[in-house]
Amino acid sequence: MNTPYSDGLPRPQRLGAILTIAFGITMAVLDGAIANVALPTIATDLNASPAESIWVVNAYQIAIIVSLLSLSFIGDLIGYRRVYQIGLAVFCLTSLLCALSTSLNMLTLARILQGFGGAALMSVNTALIRLIYPKRFLGRGMGINSFIVAVSAAAGPTVAAAILSVASWQWLFLVNVPIGLISLILALKFLPPNQEKSVGQKFDIPSAIMNALTFGLLISAISGFSQGHSNTVIAAELIGVAVIGYFFVRRQLTLAVPLLPIDLLRIPIFSLSMCTSVCSFCAQMLAMVSLPFFLQSTLGKTEVETGLLLTPWPLATMVMAPISGYLIERFHAGLLGGLGMAIMGLGLFALVMLPPHPADINIIWPMMLCGAGFGLFQSPNNHTIISSAPRNRSGGASGMLGTARLLGQSTGAALVALMFNMFHDNGTHASLILAASCAIAAAIISCLRLSQPRVQS
Repeated sequence: MNTPYSDGLPRPQRLGAILTIAFGITMAVLDGAIANVALPTIATDLNASPAESIWVVNAYQIAIIVSLLSLSFIGDLIGYRRVYQIGLAVFCLTSLLCALSTSLNMLTLARILQGFGGAALMSVNTALIRLIYPKRFLGRGMGINSFIVAVSAAAGPTVAAAILSVASWQWLFLVNVPIGLISLILALKFLPPNQEKSVGQKFDIPSAIMNALTFGLLISAISGFSQGHSNTVIAAELIGVAVIGYFFVRRQLTLAVPLLPIDLLRIPIFSLSMCTSVCSFCAQMLAMVSLPFFLQSTLGKTEVETGLLLTPWPLATMVMAPISGYLIERFHAGLLGGLGMAIMGLGLFALVMLPPHPADINIIWPMMLCGAGFGLFQSPNNHTIISSAPRNRSGGASGMLGTARLLGQSTGAALVALMFNMFHDNGTHASLILAASCAIAAAIISCLRLSQPRVQS
């Protein structure tokens, strides 16, 4: 039986709804990046050490990863619109708390709470896009979403630097308040209700606790490794991940509708797309973390020059993501994803082969290849992850998409630290070779999806 929203929203409401998504995701992605730039200033102002101040970033990231799947499951139960609206309200309030913080402990606690708000936004945003756009135009919606994420990630350091040049670090968080309030008003007016809510499923609290412990310990161990924490602590965290994760997965196998969507992972094209996503974000992070060291330490570029030379990557992604959103309506996601990752791998290998003193153009064109390849891959891959799930499990698919991104990024950052420890003089080259290898692996996995039928909605 069709509902008023069975095939997307009418165009005027669709524009208002996608604007709501754009505001919310822009805030959530920006706040994962802009705090990095202000860490030295925050540490000085709050009388904290540089090592302690890193928790301003880690607290936000860990809060997102431990709650992402739980919130996406709740979205399937009570509605994605309601979860998104609550997320906006929490994000606004906690952004104000961040700005009013007078100690590092207070700021860290506020960032944890802000992370829960950000997780609510990230957990259901792609599920909402599935409701907002007609089936035949879903790829375009995913392309716009990828474009927004790319723009936000690229603009993070620039926005932070611009705000810090005229105001204190508190304004990095205060700017979220008016934007969040506008988003909340738009969300109340334009966001659609779920077409189908899951019937007969219940929120399993033990699963939520085990999910939080498993992914929280995993991200903590990965981050700790990249930051040089005690090997004993890291080993204890990994043992905790193995033990708790084992019982977590066993419990999920007994549930009709599990919190960790193992049932979705049994869908071949879904699981292949998830693997491709983890590999692609790992490759991206390996390159983006290691390249600044090469540009500044080896080539002697300034911070401004480094930023400008890195910019072609996200710019190319911004251009290609909407285009690939249109292409998914005509071509198989496995083909587009495989081609995109192959192009990204080619760009990464070109960066590995740079001469000792390259001209700027020799750095710029491989960066553009990498960004274009990633943009060609991302929209079709996200489209496939969301569309291959049943409509009443869109929240679970959306949560898994965000989890794959965070796991890939965290793993990539940790692998950079490993490469720099193993290859002291050639850490960047080793990282780029590993990144290219991950991209090629993602291309191969993506092409395996060609044996599966195209997903239409």
